[in-house]
Amino acid sequence: MTEFCFRDDSYLKTLQARVADVNALGGIILDRTIFYATSGGQPGDCGLLRRENGETIEIGTAIHPDGDKGLIVHVPQDSQSRPETGETLLCEIDWDRRHKLMRMHTALHILSVLFPYPVTGGSIGAEKGRLDFNMPEVPENVQEIQSQLNDIVQAGHVVTDEWITEEELSAKPEMVKTMKVKPPMGQGRVRLVRIGEGAHTVDLQPCGGTHVANTVEIGPLRIGKIEKKGRENRRVNLHFADEVPN
Repeated sequence: MTEFCFRDDSYLKTLQARVADVNALGGIILDRTIFYATSGGQPGDCGLLRRENGETIEIGTAIHPDGDKGLIVHVPQDSQSRPETGETLLCEIDWDRRHKLMRMHTALHILSVLFPYPVTGGSIGAEKGRLDFNMPEVPENVQEIQSQLNDIVQAGHVVTDEWITEEELSAKPEMVKTMKVKPPMGQGRVRLVRIGEGAHTVDLQPCGGTHVANTVEIGPLRIGKIEKKGRENRRVNLHFADEVPN
């Protein structure tokens, strides 16, 4: 299994790791990594792997191979060199992109609180994100919801994680907001992400993604188009307020 160092510290930008394997397609498996693998609507990280001989390997994304959530494969761009098994590399993620993804992912957690409907899908991007809700009608107070969203962001709530057993989560199914995407299971315990503390907790739900440490890092937000995607399915788009709308 790959050690997911980003779960302990999502702010790690570099890390030394050892090559555990290079698969038949050239994908690189490390003993530990800071590259998040595509899952839960969050895209995989990109960046560089630096070899001791000075060569760099450009990584286009990271994935879980064949649905194995215990491994991460670093996928090189075309025509990149391949390291040797046992070789030590320096991992460097594209931090600017990662931090935007962390900001947007945390923002979508808050959005799911203000739209209290089951989540049917979602996507996290560096420029915008969206959540799909089982929501028959669009609320009339969208501007008020946007103001509440930004008030929560600017309140400076801390964002932390904790762990519960899979049995504990099964006993509290209401914690899982997503109807189609299930939390990572199969390892005996499940990671929860909490926004706020104690009586001031804003949200608590299972999540394996990366998040900012404080909501104030998210910055101003703007709710974009709300699109009809089915009889009772609505897509709510979310933007960073200082980004050009698209």
